[in-house]
Amino acid sequence: MDLTDLIITVVKTAVIYIGMIQVVPLMLIVERRGAALIQDRPGPNRVGPFGLFQPIADVIKMMMKEVIIPSQVNKALYLLGPSLVLLPASLVIAALPFGDFFSVFNKPYLLQVANIDVGILYVLAIGSLGIYGILFGGWASNNKFSLMGAMRATSQIISYEIPLGLAACSAVLWYGSFSLREMVVTQEGTLWGVIPNWGVFCQPLGFLLFFIAAFAETNRLPFDLPETEAELVAGFHTEYGPMDFGTFFMAEYMNMATMSGLMVAMYFGGWHLPWIADATLLQWLGSRNILAILQVVTVVTKMAFFMVVYVWVRWTIPRFRFDQLMRLAWKNLIPLGLFNIVLTAVILYLKGAA
Repeated sequence: MDLTDLIITVVKTAVIYIGMIQVVPLMLIVERRGAALIQDRPGPNRVGPFGLFQPIADVIKMMMKEVIIPSQVNKALYLLGPSLVLLPASLVIAALPFGDFFSVFNKPYLLQVANIDVGILYVLAIGSLGIYGILFGGWASNNKFSLMGAMRATSQIISYEIPLGLAACSAVLWYGSFSLREMVVTQEGTLWGVIPNWGVFCQPLGFLLFFIAAFAETNRLPFDLPETEAELVAGFHTEYGPMDFGTFFMAEYMNMATMSGLMVAMYFGGWHLPWIADATLLQWLGSRNILAILQVVTVVTKMAFFMVVYVWVRWTIPRFRFDQLMRLAWKNLIPLGLFNIVLTAVILYLKGAA
C-alpha cells in the first residue's frame, strides 16, 4: 500500500465512522419527535427551530453535570463497562458495505472500511462482546437492580443470538458466501423479471427471524426488560452518572444502526435500487463517483427506514413479560430458524437438480 492508498483509506474510514456517529444526535430528535407524534403531543419545540437543537442541549447538560462514582462499586469494572459496550458496536461498522466502489485517480476503492471474507461471522462474533460491558457494569455497581438488569440482559442476548445466527446461516446458504459485500452483489437484478432479487423475497422467514432478534439484541421495546423502569429503576445502568449513561445510550443507537445496516445488506439489496441495474445507472449518470454517492444515499435511506421502524415499534407495542420473552426465543424462533435452514437447503438442492 503506497502513501496515497493509505491516506484515502484513513479518510474513507474516518468519514464512515464520523457519519455513523451522527446517528446518535439525529435519533435523539427522531425518537422524541416520533414519540410525540404517536402520543399526540408537541415534543421538543423550544431549543432551535422545531426543537432541532434539543440533542445539543442534552449533550451540554450531561457534560455540565457532576460525575459521582458511588463508594460501593468495583471501580475498575464499573468504569470499564460503558466502554466495553460501545467498542464492539463501533467495530462492527467496519464490515458494513455502503456502496460498490468509488474512483480516485482512476483507481477503485471500496465503499467499506474492510471487505472481510467472513464478514457475517465477524459481525456476530464482535457484536456479541457488548454483553460483557453490560454484565461488568451491572455486577460492579453493587446494586441489586443493576445486577438483575445485567442478568436479564445476559440471558436475553444469549437466547436471541441463536435465532439471529440461524437466520444468518440460512442467508449464508442462500448466497453461498460469508461476505456481506458478496451478499449485496448477489442481490442485483430481479426474480422472474417482476420483483427485486432481494433477500427479503428469497428468505422471508429468515428476515422475520433476524428482524425480531435484532430488537432483542439491541434491548429495544418490546424487549427492553434489562432496563425496564417500572421494575428495575433503570436496570444495569442505574448507578451510572451522566457521561457513562450517555455512553450506554450511544452504544444502543450504534447497535441499532449496525443492525439496520446488516438487514439492508442481507435482505434489502444493499446499495441496489429496485429494477435498475448498476450498469444502467452508470450509463445514465456518466460518472462512477456520482453513482457511488447515489449508492451511499440508497443504503443510508434504507437504514433510516429501519431506524424509524425501531421508534415506531417502541411506542406502539407493549413490553413482554420476561417469561414470554424467553418462551418466544426458545419455543418459537429457534425451531423456526432450524426449519428455515432445512427449507433453504431443500430449495437449493431442488434448484441444483433442476
